Amino acid sequence: MKTINKISFNDIESIPQLVKDFLNQKIEGFENNTFSLDHFRQQIHLKKDSFTSEKRSILADVFEAQLETLSLSSEQKENLENLKQPNTFTITTGHQLNLFSGPVFFVYKILQTIKTCTYLKENFPDFNFVPVYWMASEDHDFAEINHFKTENNYYETNEKSGGPVGRIEISDTYFISEFEKEFKDSIFGTELILMMKEAYKAGNTLTEAIKILVNRLFSEFGLLILDGDSKELKKQMKEIFEDELLHFSLQKTSEDKVKFLTEKYGKVQVNPREINLFYLSETRDRIEFNGHKYNIVDKPIQFTEEEILVELENHPEKFSPNALMRPVYQENVLPNLSYIGGNAEIMYWLELKDYFSKINIPFPILIPRNSMLFLKEKTLGKIEKLDLKIEDFFQNFSVLTNQKILKDNPIVELLEEKEELLISNFSALRSSAETTEKSFGNMVKAEEVRQLKSFKRMKKRLLHAEKIKQNELLERLENLFLDVHPAKTWQERVYNFSVFFSDYGYSWLENCLEEMVVQDSKLIIVAI
Repeated sequence: MKTINKISFNDIESIPQLVKDFLNQKIEGFENNTFSLDHFRQQIHLKKDSFTSEKRSILADVFEAQLETLSLSSEQKENLENLKQPNTFTITTGHQLNLFSGPVFFVYKILQTIKTCTYLKENFPDFNFVPVYWMASEDHDFAEINHFKTENNYYETNEKSGGPVGRIEISDTYFISEFEKEFKDSIFGTELILMMKEAYKAGNTLTEAIKILVNRLFSEFGLLILDGDSKELKKQMKEIFEDELLHFSLQKTSEDKVKFLTEKYGKVQVNPREINLFYLSETRDRIEFNGHKYNIVDKPIQFTEEEILVELENHPEKFSPNALMRPVYQENVLPNLSYIGGNAEIMYWLELKDYFSKINIPFPILIPRNSMLFLKEKTLGKIEKLDLKIEDFFQNFSVLTNQKILKDNPIVELLEEKEELLISNFSALRSSAETTEKSFGNMVKAEEVRQLKSFKRMKKRLLHAEKIKQNELLERLENLFLDVHPAKTWQERVYNFSVFFSDYGYSWLENCLEEMVVQDSKLIIVAI
């Protein structure tokens, strides 16, 4: 494995402009929430002053209870002890409970979180930094997480869903035998199969499965795993949840930020609701207020104001934060300095800055995660033969393909030469026409537009003709694009980690960790 390029997000066309502007400190009010040692120094003091010893004690107890069934490494045990100390902070990433971890970027997220902690310890030796993976165990969209894909196959499990996915018990394990067929002859296939069988044993919940899998992969790096579906943790949210139920504070407080982001960037990632909470029964359903009572959507359950506050007091575990409230929950119960997430996550975190100020919780440093791309030497050779660069595949590839098809075409050169001559001639004609009667001047302008459209049509027809003539080249370009972008999207959003682990094992994780860039957001391209 050899890293051949690291491309800045600023140089990739498909990275949202909002993320680029955030990274470049061009969004007012977020300048101190980007990656820098000075910003981390400020964040340490902000969090130290706001995170109480009582919260530390509760968190340590919850971690120990949730992790007691796992075999913990010495690094994990040390991190658990350190968390009890006031000089220890967390760096966090979160993700859904996708089957067998889902797309491989799940692994990249966690590795960057781990490496960021190492980097901070080197620069702030008087403090400790603990990597945390927050499990999105309360999500209820099972169809979004019940599958994963390798190069050759699609794997899926079917279970009864509707409530928090983390509570679903595994019964359909057919995907394991199919997975075994694909990987039994791979170098590290046996390791993968045993990992899967241990995690997805019938009777385990999806929370237990992901916990086992993640621990097998990352325990030696000291990663701690936290499940937010916890009564003890949610007790700390009662005041915030009550304010949300009574005053709809998140929506009201974030209104200006949402308006600003919408006007500047066209839309926001997630629109706040009036009440950003779900209610957990056997299913997970939104809470709505009709002006008199609180209704649980799609359920025959209603509460008066007094009743819902009693329910919150006695059963905080039944109240579940939505995508926008979840960051607030996380930052309230963790001594957290920074969140590492994908572009979409970063975009909805930005909506919350004013709300964090209102509830007096420090807004964290946000880090758009690194991306990684593993390409075979054979693919890289084909790219080189066509006189292309890997960066070309992260720009507008249709434009590049058209340029390649028409490269050195004498008709294109002739058309462009005549088009420029036409523009020049009409420019002179317009100057004279404007001194005469107005309608004549307008006719000249209209004729120029008409004739220039003819040139556009000719170029379009020429391209179409050349694509037919150079069909073999076009096919090679399209196939190469799919080698780099399987299913026409980024590799990391399609393939499961098993595609790479099966050939390289834990050394693949080590290599990813080594190549991760913590100070910048980059696409890291590795030859294999």
